Amino acid sequence: MEPRPRTLEGEMSARTYQIRTFGCQMNVHDSERLAGQLEDAGYVPGDGETTPDLIVFNTCAVRENADNKLYGTLGHLRPQKTAKPDMQIAVGGCLAQKDRGEIVKRAPWVDVVFGTHNIGALPTLLERARHNAEAEVEILEALETFPSTLPARRESAYACWVSISVGCNNTCTFCIVPALRGKERDRRPGEILAEVEALVAEGVLEVTLLGQNVNSYGVEFGDRLAFGKLLRACGGVEGLERVRFTSPHPAAFTEDVIDAMAETPNVCHQLHMPLQSGSDRVLREMKRSYRSARYLKILDRVREAMPDAAITTDIIVGFPGETEEDFQATLDVVAQARFSSAFTFQYSIRPGTPAAEMAGQLPKEVVQERYERLVKLQNDISWEENKKVVGRRVELLVASGEGRKDTETHRMSGRARDGRLVHFAPTGPLVDRAVRPGDVVETVVTYGAPHHLVADGDLLSHRRTKAGDNSEAGLRPKTNGVTLGLPGFGAPAVAPEPVSGCAL
Repeated sequence: MEPRPRTLEGEMSARTYQIRTFGCQMNVHDSERLAGQLEDAGYVPGDGETTPDLIVFNTCAVRENADNKLYGTLGHLRPQKTAKPDMQIAVGGCLAQKDRGEIVKRAPWVDVVFGTHNIGALPTLLERARHNAEAEVEILEALETFPSTLPARRESAYACWVSISVGCNNTCTFCIVPALRGKERDRRPGEILAEVEALVAEGVLEVTLLGQNVNSYGVEFGDRLAFGKLLRACGGVEGLERVRFTSPHPAAFTEDVIDAMAETPNVCHQLHMPLQSGSDRVLREMKRSYRSARYLKILDRVREAMPDAAITTDIIVGFPGETEEDFQATLDVVAQARFSSAFTFQYSIRPGTPAAEMAGQLPKEVVQERYERLVKLQNDISWEENKKVVGRRVELLVASGEGRKDTETHRMSGRARDGRLVHFAPTGPLVDRAVRPGDVVETVVTYGAPHHLVADGDLLSHRRTKAGDNSEAGLRPKTNGVTLGLPGFGAPAVAPEPVSGCAL
């Protein structure tokens, strides 16, 4: 651990940090790794009230406005940097990988720029920039250290991400991610299970297995059934109550994964699987190696095995050359699929992708009108599907920060096993002292809205948990890097000793 700077009074004072994360779950998990490294280097989280000594931006490059958002925010920080010259600003993630040295040209008050392949270098780059009094830009072209080897300060005491792979071998024409994160690299099963066990030892009840195409896991070591095996192996981790995963690719979705989901009790009956378009012609232009009939067949098989499964998706509206007929095909698939919810996006040009050079870029007003029609259709379906849940008994893992109106409604919020958000009344004779984030409750749904459920009756059960204890105490798990390199499935021979930590 590096020496902490001294205050004017001669007392030791730790440098404070703040991480601002943009984009997907990958970035959120990378930010947990960044926080773990910084705390190992002697930094402490800022209090949110005063200007921190370090601000780290973990950026995304998927959306069109990502550049404007970053550079606009950096511009707003310039007066703070002028007022506090010792404050450091670091920019990492996909946009940093893409723009490289352009960032310090446009915002010369930035101290460090690092890419997606070298997040482990941040503490060293910060110290070097401080010592040399000049910006440090380090962008690697390939993964140097798998992120799982780095310590992580988790955001949640009860639900955590576990990365099983990084990178992507697909060539979707709208996506810049493969160019910025590289080819798929898979962790060995023993490493994954060791990290899961370390989290469970810290009180974590739920893990989400994370990969760019999570169900293609195993391609690097030649086992196409590896993902289904991994789900079953997670079922053997004592104390792990919920397992989720995101996001699978329809082209790689296999029967053994459906069977593993249905037959492993702690694997949640929830599936988020991107559709992107319901038009087979557009799917070909996107280089998505499946067609709408194949996609719908997977959904049928999932629901046959798990009738209670909730299925969500991603859809892009306005891909270059999309006709009204193509868009109607998307509406038709959405109507058949009956998604519980969908993340819908208006296509935006990303420089460096093949789609950016395609003919037939659609006018904004056409894309907007189609987008509004899709959103209305999906909202109607979501509401109809949520109404079907009214009267059903649900088990909730109580969450923190999910309900924006919880304070004024005197409700709390939690996630059902199928992933639906439920706002509930934490009341009744069965409540044990107080309900806390990380506890587990059961209740009955009384109302279904398009984007959430409500349960206003007394709780049917309330189980206090170690995760709830940690949430109440302000503790978040911290895990060390895991590098066992085991080639097979099963309990790891040696698991790292988990280390508790406090967010304060």
